[in-house]
Amino acid sequence: MPVSNAIVIGGGIGGLATAASLSQRGMAVTLLEQAASIGEVGAGLQISPNGMAVLRAMGLDTKLAAKGAVRAQAVVLRDYRAGKQVARLDLMRGQADYPYMFVHRADLIDLLLGAAKRNNVSIELGIPAGYAIPGKLPQVRLKDESLWRAELIVDASGIHSKTRAWLNSANAPRFSGQVAWRAVVPNRFDHPNEAHVTMGPGRHLVSYPLRGGTLVNLVAVEERTTWAPEGWSIADDPAYLRKAFFGFGGRAAEMIAAVETCTLWGLHLHPVARIWQQNGVALVGDAAHPTLPFLAQGANMALEDAWTLADCVLNQPMDAALQRYQDIRKPRARRVIKAAQGNAARYHLQHGIKRFAAHTGLRIASKLAPGAMIGAFDWLYHHDVTDKK
Repeated sequence: MPVSNAIVIGGGIGGLATAASLSQRGMAVTLLEQAASIGEVGAGLQISPNGMAVLRAMGLDTKLAAKGAVRAQAVVLRDYRAGKQVARLDLMRGQADYPYMFVHRADLIDLLLGAAKRNNVSIELGIPAGYAIPGKLPQVRLKDESLWRAELIVDASGIHSKTRAWLNSANAPRFSGQVAWRAVVPNRFDHPNEAHVTMGPGRHLVSYPLRGGTLVNLVAVEERTTWAPEGWSIADDPAYLRKAFFGFGGRAAEMIAAVETCTLWGLHLHPVARIWQQNGVALVGDAAHPTLPFLAQGANMALEDAWTLADCVLNQPMDAALQRYQDIRKPRARRVIKAAQGNAARYHLQHGIKRFAAHTGLRIASKLAPGAMIGAFDWLYHHDVTDKK
């Protein structure tokens, strides 16, 4: 018997995409969000072709472009001292159907929220964080002990999901030994429509344009032994960012000097949840599989989850649908997370033979086999969860 109603916990990208995807399939959906409003959190996002496939299937791809999303032309790896190019991955090669886009998080949230509203999702704000309890008729227990019930409950509340802990028992996160500063600066640097990864010993800077090229998004990652809290909106003094990245030259140095406000984010390692679903309850996005930002796949994985879950629930009985969802998504999430963790080490090589050999190899491959370099990511970017073939 088809599911007729659902509750989604969390008004971020995963929650809104799930609510919109379920409601587009005819389900009555209520979304619970603890904040007083749904709005901007964070700054820039990279939506790769696998994520764009979902947005196109939802009818949102052209609307995203209209909001000033920037089509990415390449990922360029640069050396930190003067910004000299090490390698270039051409993102225009073989990506005609689903482009790679740089998007302001607030703009994507706004699009997904609009899609949810157009499909009559009931959005309840200021609802204190709760957790889902599986059962014949699953329920959400809120902080005040009140209960909400629905045939399907989806927890998309992120890394601190109480439902994840209820299903799997709590897993203490482990500090990765890395922190990330986030900032947005005006694009006074003629930054091209490319993602630049400026690599230095024990640290790297990612930069790319937003909103029609008027802004530049910065993510600066440093290895350190000192623990930092896990969160997106912890304010920090830009002086600490500049001190950590002293010695960076070229455009990178100019952009770091322009930072007026920034946040600091401690990067922690979380295991992929062992159990994603049980008796009418499911996890999506970071609630199921938190990932480090070194492959820019957090938002894309949440979009893939949302579409796959809705598709499974539409076409199969509940228990089989949720098991199918977990079986499809769990191996994919594991592979993406493993690849993301590997990137940090490659970006942070110390001076010496290993760094010299690695950068020399990248330069040669970029010139002699550019197709092979981007082709190594076909498993990631060409994965289309909306394809029925």
